This record gives sequence, C-alpha cells and structure tokens, in this order.
Amino acid sequence: MTIQVFGHKAPDTDSTGAPIIWAWYLNEVKGETAEAVLLGEPNTEAAFVLTRWDLPKPAIIDDVAEDAPVVIVDTNNPAELPAGINGADIRAIIDHHKLVGGLETKGPIDITVRPVACTVTIMHELMGDDAAQMPDWVKGTMLSCILSDTLEFRSPTTTPVDKALAEALAADLGLSIPDYAAEMFAAKSDVSAFSDAELLRMDSKEYEVGGKKFRVSVLETTSPATVLDRKDSLMASMTDVAAEDGVDQVLLFVVDILKEEATLLVPNDLVKTVAEKSFGATVSGDTVVLPGVVSRKKQIIPVLAV
Repeated sequence: MTIQVFGHKAPDTDSTGAPIIWAWYLNEVKGETAEAVLLGEPNTEAAFVLTRWDLPKPAIIDDVAEDAPVVIVDTNNPAELPAGINGADIRAIIDHHKLVGGLETKGPIDITVRPVACTVTIMHELMGDDAAQMPDWVKGTMLSCILSDTLEFRSPTTTPVDKALAEALAADLGLSIPDYAAEMFAAKSDVSAFSDAELLRMDSKEYEVGGKKFRVSVLETTSPATVLDRKDSLMASMTDVAAEDGVDQVLLFVVDILKEEATLLVPNDLVKTVAEKSFGATVSGDTVVLPGVVSRKKQIIPVLAV
C-alpha cells in the first residue's frame, strides 16, 4: 500500500514541503511507495514555493482510512490531524514540536522529535549520506521550509544547525538567501484574496489554557498594515469562527517580520486579560504591540495565561 505522508491542518510551507521531501526520500532512496498529501489548502507562501520549484500541489485529504500506512511530519498533535488518525497504521513521526500525547500506533514505530526550528532539518540529518542524492528541487524546497520556519533566522527557534543547512543549500543552488526570502515573504504577505475567516484559520492551532479553548492564529507579513487595515472586520469575524470551531476565542497575532514584533488584536476583555497576564502588556485600545514576539511555539504558547 502507498504510504501517505502529511503534516498538520492549515498547512504552511513546512507542512507542505516536508511531506513532499520525505515522500521523495521514501520513494527514491528507500524503495518504498509513498505519496505526499495535505490536510488543507497551502498558504500563499507555500503555494509560491510549489510554483517556484515547479511542484504539483499534493492531493488534499479529509481523513485517513482504517489501517492506512502513514507518516506524520511537523506535528504530533491529534487535534491537528485527521479524525481517523488513531485507526491508521502510523509508521513514523518526524517533528520539532513538544510532545502532546494522544496518538496510538499499531506497534513500535520510529519517532524523531528534535529541538530545531524546522522539520526538514531533522529529515536532512536522518538521510545522512543519502542527502547527497537530493535533486535541486528537493534542496530548494528544503531551503524554503527553513527560511519560512526561522523567518530568515530572525525567530528565536533558529539553531546553528538550521542556519548552516540553509546556507549550504543556498550555496549549492546559487541563491541569495536575503533575495529569495524576500520573495517568499512577499508571497506570504499577499492575503488580499482571502476572507476574514480564512485569514483567521490560515496559520492557526488550537490550545487550551486555564479552562479556555483558543484558536491561536499567526499572520507573518512584511506588510502588517495590509492586515491591520482589516482589523474591525477581522474582530467581528472572530465570534463566528470561534463558534464554528468550538473554541472560546480566536487570538490573532500579526507578526511584522522586518520589525520583529507582533500586534495582537484585542476585541474584548478576555483577550485584554490574556495580553496583560501573558505578556505584561498595557492595553488601551483594540490592538497592542508586543516587541520581539515572532514565534508562536517559543514566545506565545508557553506564556499564555488567562
């Protein structure tokens, strides 16, 4: 049977590129039959990467069949995976997030979780000498994932291993990292075609804190004004999105990649409390700027309080 390789829902560049890279590795190096699939439409940056490296968009699936062989990448959280994931035959997990718990497997599997900024950095390490077989499109996809997850090395999640690998890949491809990253971030910043609800879900994860369920959404952009100009309609849409998704509140952080700061939209007293207790912020209006905050994984989720 074909092994399906996929990442989390609301796929970003890493959760789009990592399945493609690992499916290539399983097919071309390990001699297995594998297919990269997605759990939703890729975001604008991920779509740019697919076009830039002339890659077909992987099929989008809603669920997995009982006993279907799968490899999970860039997450280990059941809330970010298909409803039937525990009925599938999970063969491996490759991830760089904290262990959440809740996944069940049919037997012992390979699990690799390492404290680096990007899933593909781990994949490169797992490939070992076989990484020398990577064609340019795999190298380009790998570079894209690292630049996305590290915000071109601005994120505090960046490790020397991520940076060294990205620089080596760029050198092999003859690419300027600043120039290529600027192209990627410009694509990520173009959100004009998306509805408010789509923006709120585009790069979001669900977390429970102090008995409250939050959809924590991050929009990384080099043009924050484009998003903040829509703040009134975005905040109005939060109520419906929260109700539809079964959460108490949507938290939207608009990350300014160049200034390395986040703006949190503050539609009500609950979010005001979150801003004050989590970040020590003083809130006087419907937005609050959080200097230095760019990483959901390292700077937002660990400090959330209500």
